Amino acid sequence: MHRMLGLNGSAGTIPDVSTGRMHSGSFSSRARLGARTAWSIAVPPGKSSAPLRPLIVLHGRGGDHRSAFGDLGLDRFLAQAVAQGSKPFAIASVDGGDHSYWHHRRGGDDAGAMVLTEFIPLLADHGLDTRRVAFLGWSMGGYGALWLGGQLRGPTVAAVVAESPAIWHHAGDTPAGAFDDEQDFTQHAVFGRQSQLTGVAVRVDCGTGDGFYPAARDYARSLTPPPAGGFQPGAHDLAYWRRMAPAQLQFIGHHLPA
Repeated sequence: MHRMLGLNGSAGTIPDVSTGRMHSGSFSSRARLGARTAWSIAVPPGKSSAPLRPLIVLHGRGGDHRSAFGDLGLDRFLAQAVAQGSKPFAIASVDGGDHSYWHHRRGGDDAGAMVLTEFIPLLADHGLDTRRVAFLGWSMGGYGALWLGGQLRGPTVAAVVAESPAIWHHAGDTPAGAFDDEQDFTQHAVFGRQSQLTGVAVRVDCGTGDGFYPAARDYARSLTPPPAGGFQPGAHDLAYWRRMAPAQLQFIGHHLPA
């Protein structure tokens, strides 16, 4: 009904443009207990990996490294952004597991450590300039972008984009699988750790029809200085995420290659 009434805004459309080179691979992740972990790196048309800096994209629950490109079309949005004048950068995405929530879990699986200690060095090995990186994620990955951006911090982290971030005020509000227990939630909450993003350019976007909107709004209000982005008509879906992609990549293009 809301979609029919237009209350969620217009649906974003993946641009019909030629993309640059993409290459993919996989590795056995020690941080993820030997899990075979696949990844992809996309660069703008006419560019090679060197000396581009990486935007690390963290997928949502149930996704994988392909979601950034197949579902969201970020390689095409990147090509469009650069053609329209954005400074070039690379987009790198990696498997984080179905519901890892990008942090250490009971049993030892740690998708967050995989990103920081394995994936970023891998990006450097492929010619990317990892002296500065940025994070973008949606839903589970939006939480992950805030969490890992705060762990790595500035000046290494140039920017963080949290899209429809899966964040909560209380452990009892979380769905099964997001955290092991209340202690795990407390140890990995982004509320109360906003100062870790000092010096990092932050953008928070969330649709007002999204269940995560109240917590995302409260989080954005708690940041100093106020983050870029905002709250627009939209749901927790691809239509909204695709609509926001051009502005988000423009934001990354302004802060990451600087």
